[in-house]
Amino acid sequence: MIRTALARAGLIAAAACAATLLGAAPAAAHGADAPDGTDYRARVTGVTPARPGLTVRVIEAGARLELTNDTGRAVEVIGYSGEPYLRIGPDGVFENTHSPATYLNRTLAGDTALPADADPAAPPSWRRVDDGTTARWHDQRALWPESMPPAQVRAAPEREHRVRDWTVPLRDGTDPLTIGGTLDWVPPPDAYTWWAVSIVGLLAVGALGLFAAAAPAGARALAGLGALLVVGGAVAVAYPVGREIDAGAQGVGGVLSGLLSGQIWSLLTGLGAVAAGWYALRRRPAADFAVALAGACLALFAGVANAAVFTRSVAPVPWSPEVARVMVAAFLITGVGATAAGVLRLHAASRAAALTPSP
Repeated sequence: MIRTALARAGLIAAAACAATLLGAAPAAAHGADAPDGTDYRARVTGVTPARPGLTVRVIEAGARLELTNDTGRAVEVIGYSGEPYLRIGPDGVFENTHSPATYLNRTLAGDTALPADADPAAPPSWRRVDDGTTARWHDQRALWPESMPPAQVRAAPEREHRVRDWTVPLRDGTDPLTIGGTLDWVPPPDAYTWWAVSIVGLLAVGALGLFAAAAPAGARALAGLGALLVVGGAVAVAYPVGREIDAGAQGVGGVLSGLLSGQIWSLLTGLGAVAAGWYALRRRPAADFAVALAGACLALFAGVANAAVFTRSVAPVPWSPEVARVMVAAFLITGVGATAAGVLRLHAASRAAALTPSP
């Protein structure tokens, strides 16, 4: 009976892992090419002259600008050669198919090949891209496009540096407006400290698998693993929600739409960890398998997938980067630790079954 249950649980675990791995690719496409972390902090200082109802902010850890126009009039964003690029107004968001910025701004690197009709001198050809009054776009003027940091950063990497003050021109009818902002380089954190804390923590959690499952201490250890997975899974759900909010999602519907279209596997990983934790707390059959599988997915899709925050100073979430690092460390500690503990308990159960004489 034990071996049959182990075999069935193993097949279920293998199928679940395969499905997760095969479907993991779409999660990497969240927010197009939004970074998992960066050392460049972009900020909007304001719109000059100010227009009530016209707001601009930085989203996706500085990868995009978001402009919302509730003035009741159309406002144009001007491209890199002085041509109309975007038009945002009561009738929706339009892009000029003749503007080179329309194509260059499709990627964070700005390396999209230009079509033959991309001519900034040509009259605008407007194409509707959204029915709302909010536009989001990469803008090379607010980014540092080079892989090598600026010279002043290389000379003193331990200090924060102002890379540049940037501007993006707008037009309200015939009136010129300007989005103003700053771009700073912020020294990254000490990644070794965060990895060391994570490793020590996951070893401590993994050691829970050394307690004999049949003993009272083993039962308490399983309950502890279950509680950790419930908490870790809940936090793992909160992290992609935060990423969606940072990417500009508004309201419950906007967040859910972003999660289901771009971060479905991150969401399922968190929910799966909560379910496995509850399963362990109830001491259900094959709970050790559930703990090991959920821990592996949590470590991989919530921990490793977001570990860039250990080496980057700006995180793509609406809370502080320090909180983001604590969350990712918790994913790794709980995930890897639960996997190790579950495997140890499974191995002990397998040995005990092998040593039990057949009737």
